[in-house]
Amino acid sequence: MHTINSQSGRPRATLTDCVKGEDGISSQRQEPPAWFVSAAILGAFYMLPFLFRLLARLALCLRRPKDLRRRYGAWAVVAGPTSGIGRSMALELARRGLNLVLVDLNAANLREISETIGSLHGVQTRTVVFDLSLVSTPQGDEAMARLREAVAGLDVGVLVNNAGVATPGSRYLHEADAEAWVSMIRVNLWAVTEVTAAVLLGMVARGRGAVVSMGQRRRRPSSLLRLC
Repeated sequence: MHTINSQSGRPRATLTDCVKGEDGISSQRQEPPAWFVSAAILGAFYMLPFLFRLLARLALCLRRPKDLRRRYGAWAVVAGPTSGIGRSMALELARRGLNLVLVDLNAANLREISETIGSLHGVQTRTVVFDLSLVSTPQGDEAMARLREAVAGLDVGVLVNNAGVATPGSRYLHEADAEAWVSMIRVNLWAVTEVTAAVLLGMVARGRGAVVSMGQRRRRPSSLLRLC
C-alpha cells in the first residue's frame, strides 16, 4: 500500500511496504502463506499436551517429598513384593520409613526381600506366606486368618495390591483350562477384595490411608475367551 504526498503529489512508501537491506536495495515484505500459519497453529495445539505433562513431571520431581508415616501411617502391606514393580514399591516404601507386611506365595523369596529391606533401610518387616489363588478355599481362609493376625493392632496406612496373573493370548472357551481361569479370577479379583477388606476398616477408623491396586496394560487384547 502507498500513500500520496499531499505537497508533491508523489506516492510515498510506508514502513510496512518495504524493507531496505544492507546493500541499499529495497525489497517488498511478504506475509507468510496461510498454510504455514495453519500448520504452526496445529503444531502448537499438538505440543500443548506434551508440554503440560512435562511441566507436571517437573513439578513432581521438584516438590518436597511427603512424610508418608505422618500422612498415612507407620505400616504398609505389599502383596507380591518379591519381584518387578512390587519389589520396587516395597523398597521405596521402606526407604521412606514405613514398616512392611510382605505377602507372597514363596517363603524363600519373602525371606530374601525381608532381609534385603532390613539391611538397607532398617525398618520392621513381617511376612505372610499366602497363595492368593486359594482365596475362598479352606487353605485360603487359613492364610487370610494369618494375614489378619499379622496386621492386627498395626497402624496400616498403605496397601499395595500388586500380585496378579494373566494368560496371554485369546482362545476358544472349549480350549481353555477352566481351573487356570478360576485361579486367575481368584488372584486378580477375589484376593484384591479380601486383602483390601482386611486392612480397610482400620484405615476408615483412623481417617487416613491409601490403597494402590496394580493392573496390566497390553498393546493388544489378551486373556479373552471366545465363544465361537
